[in-house]
Amino acid sequence: MIWINEQIDPSGIIYSCIACVDESQAQACHQSFQANLSEEQRQSGWVARLRTVTSWDEVPVNALKLN
Repeated sequence: MIWINEQIDPSGIIYSCIACVDESQAQACHQSFQANLSEEQRQSGWVARLRTVTSWDEVPVNALKLN
């Protein structure tokens, strides 16, 4: 399983993306992504999303991939 952390802007564009296979590292990254969103960003529609995929082919091209 591959964990993907994304920060997504109000128009649905991925602003930041980090992918890794370590769940604890992914959870820590997700908490960081959430904490780094300002209240203004949240109110305007920015979100931090954590999701999983089964193949590196499903990871967005612009992702930082951590092993």
